[in-house]
Amino acid sequence: MIGTEKAGTATKGYATHGPDAKFEPFNFIRRDVGPNDILIDIQYCGVCHSDIHQAKNEWPDTMPATYPMVPGHEIVGRVAQVGGEVTKFKLGDTAGIGCFIDSCRECEPCKSGVEQFCQKGCAMTYNGTEMDRVTRTYGGYSNKYVTDENYALKVNATGDLSGVAPLLCAGITTYSPLRRFNVGPGKRVGVVGLGGLGHMGVKLAASMGADVTVLSTSPGKEPDAKALGANNFVVTREPENLAPLAWSFDFILDTVSADHDLNPYLGLLKINGTMVVVGAPKKPAEIPAFSLIWGNHGLAGSAIGGIPETQEMLDYCAANNITADVEVITPDRIEEAYDRTLKSDVRYRFVIDMQNA
Repeated sequence: MIGTEKAGTATKGYATHGPDAKFEPFNFIRRDVGPNDILIDIQYCGVCHSDIHQAKNEWPDTMPATYPMVPGHEIVGRVAQVGGEVTKFKLGDTAGIGCFIDSCRECEPCKSGVEQFCQKGCAMTYNGTEMDRVTRTYGGYSNKYVTDENYALKVNATGDLSGVAPLLCAGITTYSPLRRFNVGPGKRVGVVGLGGLGHMGVKLAASMGADVTVLSTSPGKEPDAKALGANNFVVTREPENLAPLAWSFDFILDTVSADHDLNPYLGLLKINGTMVVVGAPKKPAEIPAFSLIWGNHGLAGSAIGGIPETQEMLDYCAANNITADVEVITPDRIEEAYDRTLKSDVRYRFVIDMQNA
């Protein structure tokens, strides 16, 4: 077994051992369940585009890959064991785990509920370490996870949970900026890209009462966009289609992870409008100053959410019957899922069924 040196829970996962390696079964040990910990039997784990970036070591300067790597940070499952001091969960509850599983708990971001920005660096769910900076973290492409109850989320959804798993990343990644910039009735919102993030952005913005336009390179996605709640659909491969939209959007959510030019979209913003980038292309964007200066345009980024906001998002989605549109796969199809995600050949998030792994 590979993992910590302490006794713990035998866990079966699926790991890659290098940027060009295939996924294969990988057995390791989760840590013992401590007084404040819960053990989750993972049912579903979403496949996020950032999993692909990290598995293939495409972010070497920001998140260098450490192998063997078990990706996965869109996790939902049943609580199978609780520590003696746990009060938030009981056996049989449904719990979720997102992108991080601990933080220092002492710095200003942690105390303010934005633990993802922990000044000492939060403990990422995979491809990182626990806060001891020694114990490796392995993610949700596995059948079990142990985490402190304070960094797990309560899931109130019932029935099929496969569409809930992507909310732990794709859901909060889009919900957070929509809330931060007060998207709601009377606001015109553009969503760039209709993939795993984009389809959640459309669902959430529409549920908040905004007038939503999808800006996509794929003409065939128009029926889906309308079904998800979009009012309008524009094919961006034809530049002339963008001209009538100049100065028309209060807010634009850019969800695209592939390299692309941001400037045509900045030109669609109203005076004082803002575009928020949540996709993470490999190539740095080039932004002429006048793309921002002329029109008082804002360009911002947004990174997931802290534990309080993520819980708020899950509760909001449960109350509004919002889940991700998913294609459920077995672990032996991870390579296929990666290939098809890169080709935008999924409607709209792959989710791995880990229950019989």
